[in-house]
Amino acid sequence: MKKHFTLPYDGGLIEKGLPQGILHSYEKISTQIYKESRLAAKDIADIIVKAVSSAPEGRLFRLGLTTGATPQSLYNELARRYEAGEVSFKNVEVVSIDEYYPSSADERQSRNFKLHESFLDKVDIPEENIHIPDGTVPQDSVSEYCAQFDKIASGLDLLVIGMGEQGQVGFNEAGTTPKSRTRTVRLSYKSRKRQAKNFNHDITLTPDKAITIGLGTMLTAGRIILMAWGEDKVAAVKAVAEGRPDPACPASYLQMHDNVSLYVDETAAAELTRIIAPWLIGPCDWTRKFIRKAVVWLCQQVHKPILKLTEKDYLENSLSELLEKAGPFDKINIEVFNDLQHTITGWPGGKPNADDSTRPVAAKPFPKTVLIFSPHPDDDVISMGGTFIRLASQGHDVHVAYETSGNVAVHDDVVVQHIDAARELGFGDRMEEVLKLIASKKPGEPEPRELLAIKGAIRRSEALGADRSFGLEAKYVHFLNLPFYESGGIIKLPRTQKDVDIIKALLQEVKPDQVYMAGDLADPHGTHRVCTEAALDALSQLREEGAEWIDNCHVWLYRGAWMEWDLGSVDMAVPLSPDEVVEKRHAIYHHLSQKDIVPFPGEDPREFWQRAEDRTSTTARLYNELGMAEYQAMEVFVELK
Repeated sequence: MKKHFTLPYDGGLIEKGLPQGILHSYEKISTQIYKESRLAAKDIADIIVKAVSSAPEGRLFRLGLTTGATPQSLYNELARRYEAGEVSFKNVEVVSIDEYYPSSADERQSRNFKLHESFLDKVDIPEENIHIPDGTVPQDSVSEYCAQFDKIASGLDLLVIGMGEQGQVGFNEAGTTPKSRTRTVRLSYKSRKRQAKNFNHDITLTPDKAITIGLGTMLTAGRIILMAWGEDKVAAVKAVAEGRPDPACPASYLQMHDNVSLYVDETAAAELTRIIAPWLIGPCDWTRKFIRKAVVWLCQQVHKPILKLTEKDYLENSLSELLEKAGPFDKINIEVFNDLQHTITGWPGGKPNADDSTRPVAAKPFPKTVLIFSPHPDDDVISMGGTFIRLASQGHDVHVAYETSGNVAVHDDVVVQHIDAARELGFGDRMEEVLKLIASKKPGEPEPRELLAIKGAIRRSEALGADRSFGLEAKYVHFLNLPFYESGGIIKLPRTQKDVDIIKALLQEVKPDQVYMAGDLADPHGTHRVCTEAALDALSQLREEGAEWIDNCHVWLYRGAWMEWDLGSVDMAVPLSPDEVVEKRHAIYHHLSQKDIVPFPGEDPREFWQRAEDRTSTTARLYNELGMAEYQAMEVFVELK
């Protein structure tokens, strides 16, 4: 079990035999790229274990750590090695880099509590060797306390930290100077908005201050290891690894250190030069898709459509190897133009009685049985609502499966409004009971199950409303309520075989010809990724068990509201008419609990329908700029073969 979702290899830089100086030539911080965070965690654990084990006798090895989702796989690996007797931490002194202020150590959302829960309580570090900023220090003496803590945090042997989406390290946010030391900081509204996920999504309960060691303190460490996983860290990784030191990205100042390394998974590394334009660095493996990627990149560099590219354009932009391998240039232009044009289809389920030799989807069988997996109860319409409309209107047997309840993403105010409506309609008065449930919530603890049940019902009713707008009957709508999601909070339960078995049962019942699922590669522990990996496990197990229908089942991956596939990867592009764009928007409108007051909007102020429309119109514009027909919008997919 536990299939890790990555896109299949399809060409790229040939690193074997390439000198390290050339491989890292664009990087200000040496960057190690791994297929997944778990593999990176093993190598980082090797470094820590070796350093701890070889530390001089009679002196504590001084290790700086952080909390959050980023180091979790590392802490799991270190705890496993301790349990296996491979390392002892008795001679280690741990310094944590930050804490909310005010905050006490017994509060579940405190950094102190989280670090103990995720790592310290699982190994043999003596309590007297643990130093975590004290969030209970009186305000009139906190400055003096920070100065004393800075002495403890200075000169660490090894500092291992993650970074945020905007390059934050600790609570050092945009504007922090490289000389900053341990201090109290006032958290910005944006920062508190991000942190509110730890406080029942209520910004009023989120501390407005924190204690953090500064960038200057960090730079005194003997060695620094910086970690980043997932596509939401792409921009920060690019800025830290290849940009200039910039106060807008605090982690970029770590370039000033003589012994700093950046560890990332291949998703977070997506915008690094050796990934996005590896022909600038060395020899490449020129597969069909990789050639398309290079040509699309070239078009965007010289601002020309494919068929107007010249030999000079290729030569002046380091693509002479491509000309040698696949040229001449005009042959490459024609082949890539045709290749990209053949991804476009108005028939995502296949066009009946048509020549399908150059179409992305086979004509037969028709109609097809289609199963759309949606991690949350609105991802289907947000991410592929137009294609959903096409599949249903063109006569296919379409099913949709909502993998999780999405209950924690419903604001309490929405619950009260629904209970109000039920009371006004004469269906019973449960207002007092519900208000008591809401009042009983405690920051950092799971929400009451009774309240979550109401929130889950609200999301199911919204999904059914959206599906009805497509003409889909309720019998084709499946609510899986995968157990891993039902923790009642942001941190989910581990995925188990129970989750996979629920998906397997549905797959066996439906026996689809086409499966659509989320291809988002964000947080390794994020809901989208966990759902997709569970579905892939289910398909893999059914194949091993001899399910014959799987041989003719095609898996298509869509992206969410924030990211889109690069055109070099696309296997199918479904154009949408202006009317279909509006119909998709109206389907998204059915998800009223997610409108305006969504608990997880991130830094993007746009509503989901706006993000979706901007994304699909941008994709259509990019196709048009490459020389394709002009469409209102396009939804694009990658086939997972």
